[in-house]
Amino acid sequence: MPLLDDDRPNWERDGRDWPHRAASRFVEAAGLRWHVQEFGEPNAPGLLLLHGTGAATHSWRGLAPLLAERGFRVLAPDLPGHGFTDPLPARRLSLPGMAEAVGDLTASLGLTTRLAIGHSAGAALLARMCLDRRITPDLLVAINGALTPFPGFASFLFPGIARMLFLNPVTPKVFAWSADRAAVRRLIDSTGSRLDPQGLDLYRRLFTRAGHVSGALGMMANWDLPALARDLPRLDTRTLLIVGGDDKAIKPEDAFTLRERLPNARVELLRGLGHLAHEEAPGRVADIIRAEADVSQTSST
Repeated sequence: MPLLDDDRPNWERDGRDWPHRAASRFVEAAGLRWHVQEFGEPNAPGLLLLHGTGAATHSWRGLAPLLAERGFRVLAPDLPGHGFTDPLPARRLSLPGMAEAVGDLTASLGLTTRLAIGHSAGAALLARMCLDRRITPDLLVAINGALTPFPGFASFLFPGIARMLFLNPVTPKVFAWSADRAAVRRLIDSTGSRLDPQGLDLYRRLFTRAGHVSGALGMMANWDLPALARDLPRLDTRTLLIVGGDDKAIKPEDAFTLRERLPNARVELLRGLGHLAHEEAPGRVADIIRAEADVSQTSST
């Protein structure tokens, strides 16, 4: 049972009051129609923002304008299958396949990425792009980055479950039908974050669309995080690991372990914030990124 167009988020319906709608446009690249948002001056240094699994550009509603004020051209796309961007075909849903697609997007828009910031799975995607030299930023920022596999047997179990759910065409519809406000609040609360009513409503709006749910499951089902983890010691990009102390989705201590395996990385712990730290406290996160970007620019000159 294929998903119908009506199962995908619709810009005129679901995006009618999308955050920073005036910054949105649709572009063609890598065989897809992408929803992107841009902030800042067109000729400013490029900054690429990649959201995590199940999110979209709304995730950056507080942070993106603050980074543009810092003097960057900020590009934030909806990842394939998420939000208002077309899904990738199954054969291209791997981490390298999605990295290639995002690389084609940035190339088509003429973005030279000097600063790359990713949340959760978005950080894994940026790390893969750096390793494959699709981008060569001065600084990579991972906000609660999903850069390592689940520990032990869970590393095999959870991707397998996601693959099984992704291959069942009924699963996204069932999830969408059950995504009422209470269910979405429980899901967000389970990450250790507390969002305002607007943030919860935007996630609920996306989760009620089976196509968006299918896009999230497709990412989880097809990404090989153990392969990325094996390659991370080759990641010579200056890296900042921002960690929410209350993150319940990814253990905060994992970042400190990972730091020892990376050639040029440090950890910034944000106490009192969860997995969606950049949505809970965008000003706090922006200040940390600005300071680290200043250090990177000084060391590269």
